Amino acid sequence: MKTLRMLSAALLFLTLAVLLLACGQPPAPTAAPTAAPTQVEITDEWGIVKIAPGEPIRIGFSAGLTGAGIDVLGIDEKRGAELANADKPEVLGHKVELVVGDDMCNAEGGQTVANRFVADPTIVAVIGMMCSSACTPAAAIFEQHGYTMVSPSCTAPSLTAPGTAKKSFNRVCWNDVIQAAEAAKYVKNTLGLTKVATIHDGSPYGEQLVTEFAKNFEALGGQVIAREAVNVGDTDMRPVLTRIKSAPGGPPDLIYFGGFVAEGAYIAKQRFDVGLDKAVFFGCDGTYGPAFVEAAGAAAEGAYATVANPAEAGPGMAAFLEKYQAKYGEKPPAPFHAHAYDAYMLIVSAIEKVAKTDAQGNLIIGRKALSDAIRGTKGLAGLTGTISCNEYGDCGTGTVSFYVVKNGEFVQP
Repeated sequence: MKTLRMLSAALLFLTLAVLLLACGQPPAPTAAPTAAPTQVEITDEWGIVKIAPGEPIRIGFSAGLTGAGIDVLGIDEKRGAELANADKPEVLGHKVELVVGDDMCNAEGGQTVANRFVADPTIVAVIGMMCSSACTPAAAIFEQHGYTMVSPSCTAPSLTAPGTAKKSFNRVCWNDVIQAAEAAKYVKNTLGLTKVATIHDGSPYGEQLVTEFAKNFEALGGQVIAREAVNVGDTDMRPVLTRIKSAPGGPPDLIYFGGFVAEGAYIAKQRFDVGLDKAVFFGCDGTYGPAFVEAAGAAAEGAYATVANPAEAGPGMAAFLEKYQAKYGEKPPAPFHAHAYDAYMLIVSAIEKVAKTDAQGNLIIGRKALSDAIRGTKGLAGLTGTISCNEYGDCGTGTVSFYVVKNGEFVQP
């Protein structure tokens, strides 16, 4: 009887359950599905460069590749960057591609190339510009758009001076404060000359270089009897040289020139035409190399120039020079090939430090992170020596070596 009552109760329970389901009573709740993890977006204050798998890392390169006395300098720098690209063609699994521009070593060219580069969001950073006249407007444009540049050869002091320096601008060459001071010491103390005239080519590079030279030379007790300027592209230097010859206290023992090969060669030759044949021609890194000797001819004999001290070169320099000559069939014709190589390596080294990979496998490079990594570089072994950047973008200090033309060739005195 008891068993019968238990069966009846169970039957009643099952019946009620069926009726409840039929009336739409919801089933017992089940556990909610686990939400997919949220992907964190990679951001940067200055923006990012997104490089898809299989796509190249694109680095801009700009130098003066055209123009008399300019093209040889720019081609030399381009070769240095090409050899760096050949030595390190890939970074983090991506090929590195150089995007080339011609800044023509002037303000208009620098502005044009900079505007072209910032219009291309795939360009990560820029090797260049070549001349301070091009670097000055380019740095302002890159600053506005969050791009970073590393110049092999823009040496004007204002580019890294407090108050005028740009966060966008860095250089692996020296600051002309160094070049000018050492040249003044050499002229006064080593050559023993006391009266000089200065000429610059109107560029920020040339003008700031001779201003620093004159300041240092006078501080050493020397006399600057004339300060003249020419224009890039001028070919007749006789009026300027005639004024120098007739300046009070003249003629000078030496003419110090800040500028490039073409104008320097005309000055060196035409000084003989106005009776300044005893005045030594003393140039700078802009006039160093076989192109000056060829352009000036016999008038190059006895001319001086300054260049980075080869004794400070890194251990890879000898092998680099062998590769250079093997590939291009000549020795480097200008002084900044190794600096262009180092500018490339500084940029790719910084990319390796800051690049990240997102969930889709894209390489993400933050523009400010890259800039900070370049400025934070300390002790990078370069062809030109150890590269360490300061807060204003000076990354290569270097010391000065002096060369003089003897028997048609620049040699150390």
